[in-house]
Amino acid sequence: MLRKLTRNRVTRRIASSLATLLGVAILVFIMLRAIPGDQITAGLGTEAAALTPDQRADLEAYYGIDKPLLTQFFSWIGNLLTGNLGFSSRAQESVLDLTLKSLPVTLELALLAIVIALLIGIPLGMLSASKPDSPRDAAGQVVGLAGLSIPAFLLATTLLSVLASSFGFNPNGKPFAGLFDDPLLNLQQMLLPALVLGFGIAAPIMRTTRTAVLEVRSHDFVRTARAKGVPAKRLQVRHVLGNAMVPIVTMVGLQFGYLLGGAVVVEQVFSVPGIGRQVLLGIQQKEYALVQSTVLVIAVAFVLVNLLTDITYRLIDPRVRAS
Repeated sequence: MLRKLTRNRVTRRIASSLATLLGVAILVFIMLRAIPGDQITAGLGTEAAALTPDQRADLEAYYGIDKPLLTQFFSWIGNLLTGNLGFSSRAQESVLDLTLKSLPVTLELALLAIVIALLIGIPLGMLSASKPDSPRDAAGQVVGLAGLSIPAFLLATTLLSVLASSFGFNPNGKPFAGLFDDPLLNLQQMLLPALVLGFGIAAPIMRTTRTAVLEVRSHDFVRTARAKGVPAKRLQVRHVLGNAMVPIVTMVGLQFGYLLGGAVVVEQVFSVPGIGRQVLLGIQQKEYALVQSTVLVIAVAFVLVNLLTDITYRLIDPRVRAS
C-alpha cells in the first residue's frame, strides 16, 4: 500500500509541496532573526536604549520574543494550523485580515501583468521563429533582451515620472481604489504597474515561445501538413503553437508564481497595497508574525500555481498525461 502511494504522482507532488512549505517556514524564521534588531528597536528607535531591563523584559514578553527560538517556532506553526496568522501591532489588525485585503490586489495585478505579457510575448516569439536569423528575429531578440535587462524599479520610476510630469497622468497619487469600489480608477491605478511587470515577463515568454515553435516546426508532422496544403495561419496556430504550449504554459506558471511575491518593488513605487508591499513594511517594522505568515501564504500560493500548471499541461498534452 505504501509503495503504491509513493508511486502515485499526485501523492508525491503533495508530499513534495508540504516539504517545500516546511522548508520555507524554517528558512524565513531563521533569516528574520538573523537580521539585527527586533520589534522593540524598530518601534522605539533610539529611545529603546533608555529602557530599563524590566521594561525591555515586559516588551519582549508582549511581542513573544522572550521565549527560546524553538518554542517560538512551534508556537507559530501551532497557531498557523488553527488559522491564527498573528497580529500586526503597526496596523492594529490581524495578519489574516491584512492578507485578505492585500492578496486579491496582488492577484489582480499578477493577472493583468500575465495577460499583457502573453499579448506581447507569444506573438513576438512566433514572429521571431517564423524567419530565424532575420531582421525580424533580431528585433524580437532585442526586445526580449531589453525586457530581461531593464530593472523593474528603473522602468517603473521612469514611466511614472514621465507620465506625471509631461501628461499630468498619475492615478496612483490618489488613494487606492478597490476593483469593486471604483473599477475605472482601479484599472487606471493597475495599468502602469501591470505594464512594467508585463514587459519584464514578456521577455522569457517570448524566448520560450521562439524556442518551442522552432523545435515543433522541425517535426515531420508539420512538414506533412504543409505539403498537404494546410493554410499557413492554421498551420502556425493549430499545429505549431498548439504543440508548443507545454513549455509556454510552464513558463507562464512560473512567472505568475513569481509575481505573487516578487512584485514588491513595483508595488512600492506605484503605492499598490499588495502582499509584497505588506511583507516590505513588516520587515521594516520587524514584525515577525506579519512577515513569517505572509511569506508562507505566498509560498502556498506559489505551490498551488505550480500544481495547477502541472494539471494544465497534462490536460493539453496527452503525451505528458501518459508519462
